[in-house]
Amino acid sequence: MKGILVIIDGMGDRPHKLLDGKTPLEAAEMPNLDFLATRGEMGYMYPVKPGFVPESDEAIISIFGNKLISSTRGQLEARGTDLKLTRGDLAFRTNFATVDSLEKGNIIDRRAGRTLTKDEAGILGKALNKIKLPVKFDFEPTIQHRGVLVFRGGFSEDLLGNDLTYSQGKLKAATKIKFCKPLDDDENTQYTVNIVNEFLEKAYRVLDKHPVNEERKRRGLMPANYILIRGAGIEPPKLKRYNKWVSPSYMPLEIGFSRVSGMTVFSFDYPKLKKLDAYENLWKGLKKSCRFNAKILKKNRKKFDYAYVHIKETDLPGHDNKPIEKKLMLEYIDKTFFKFLRKFAPSKKIKVVVTADHSTPCNLKFHSADPVPVLFYNDSIPKEKEFNEKEARKGTLGGMNGNELLKKVGFAR
Repeated sequence: MKGILVIIDGMGDRPHKLLDGKTPLEAAEMPNLDFLATRGEMGYMYPVKPGFVPESDEAIISIFGNKLISSTRGQLEARGTDLKLTRGDLAFRTNFATVDSLEKGNIIDRRAGRTLTKDEAGILGKALNKIKLPVKFDFEPTIQHRGVLVFRGGFSEDLLGNDLTYSQGKLKAATKIKFCKPLDDDENTQYTVNIVNEFLEKAYRVLDKHPVNEERKRRGLMPANYILIRGAGIEPPKLKRYNKWVSPSYMPLEIGFSRVSGMTVFSFDYPKLKKLDAYENLWKGLKKSCRFNAKILKKNRKKFDYAYVHIKETDLPGHDNKPIEKKLMLEYIDKTFFKFLRKFAPSKKIKVVVTADHSTPCNLKFHSADPVPVLFYNDSIPKEKEFNEKEARKGTLGGMNGNELLKKVGFAR
């Protein structure tokens, strides 16, 4: 193996008062990552381009040298599940969400309070799949509040979904229910919009009075009574191939992206959310992923040239304004996975790149256009300091856009 790319989701942040004016990365004790930093080079990266607020799919697409029009979020998420797609199937990424009512139209929470269990999501998914429409469709719950919605047949993708939190690279917090809108005057686009909106309205009627949500409300929990959709796509993704890469992935987006890019994917079943503590579940997932990543790298170092490792959990505290939790997660990753890499990479002469797909500042609770730090461990003469946003801005690698990263570090031609 020649190199390992590690993307720590949402790692970039801004100074926070709960951390004495430091970012979680600055406040975290990360001796193993700092070891790699002092024997490498640092810089900073705009995952897509300056001023652009990326979703994770846009950032990953860009970092691997693709144009944003090469794929859609819905297609990638769907290809990260067991659903089979044919050309013309319209795929969306979905969230179970909480609204007060269709009439009032207020979005209370985009993720149903992060308390929707795997079993609850499965029951609600089965109810949604019984909705009567003039077309065939499949709804597939994935992990926590997430899901995939696929309409079967010849549809248009030229429509705007009802989840406008991230829209065309700009931050836009969605607080009101919006139905889908056509982006052109094509007759098929209008037909598609009508079908999708019919599903969304019927989905609310099914979910709002469902026994699962009645029980959730009785217990004082947010009902998962609405579906937010985004990333409409009908075209199979056209991405650059990375056939000599291995990807230990466990979230549908990263699995789908890796599969389409020609990588060999190894995965595991994410721990089920069974209780009310979403962060207990995230910690189980984080611990399992760190062990799994190390295991896959050790087993496959002679079979592949490069590895793509994506650690998801650090993004969530950013969305929830939990800087201490984010700091603790970063420290855990350091004392487990980066402790492994500190021994594994130098002895095998493997280069390591560590960065993020985007910044998720805790005090903002959303992705931002802030650049993310980049670390390139190449066993060079020590000249850098600890790895964080401030030090990375001074690093010898300098600044770059996402599509320049792999070439700059020699991971791609």
